[in-house]
Amino acid sequence: MKKRDHMHAFFRRATALASFVALLWAVQVVNWIIGYGFNPVFGLIPRHVSGLDGVIAMPLLHGSFAHLMANTLPLLVMGGLLVATTTRALLAVNAVVMGLGGGLVWLFGSSAIHIGASGLVFGWFGFLVARGLVDRSLVTLGAALLVGVLYGSFLWGVLPGQPGVSWEAHLFGAIAGAAAAFLVRTHVHAPRFGGVNRE
Repeated sequence: MKKRDHMHAFFRRATALASFVALLWAVQVVNWIIGYGFNPVFGLIPRHVSGLDGVIAMPLLHGSFAHLMANTLPLLVMGGLLVATTTRALLAVNAVVMGLGGGLVWLFGSSAIHIGASGLVFGWFGFLVARGLVDRSLVTLGAALLVGVLYGSFLWGVLPGQPGVSWEAHLFGAIAGAAAAFLVRTHVHAPRFGGVNRE
């Protein structure tokens, strides 16, 4: 792929990330206007068939502007690292993170309405860290190190006993992200240690 094509693909992925974050804020504004009526309707409710749509909708819903604000910066940082270091398969990565992570929350989560993009954030965290070990390129190892330095404290978020926090979404999101690093082959334009890039 030519350099111009790489730049075009990069800007396309960056635009998709920015559009996703903008969508979260648009949904939050509408949700706030209607008194957070979306949350009980589209939130993830474990072991309830009516709550299955939350596997997809949960990342779009938040309980307050402060809740969304807390998720926005990590989404931009880790999403930016994904955009900068991955040349394909981001849809597949997100499908695994949301499908597997959300599915595990639906199966094993506590009886509550689970909302928020933090499960996706933890999924990207798990993916970036695990991919550094799986891929073994300078780029992915550097991204994993940066994520570890910036957000290593995230690991506390997978522990139970935090009122009002879906630690299950955090834990299962991180597990799903790590699984995606093994299941989905992404491509990075950087030399691997002891080998060459493979698609």
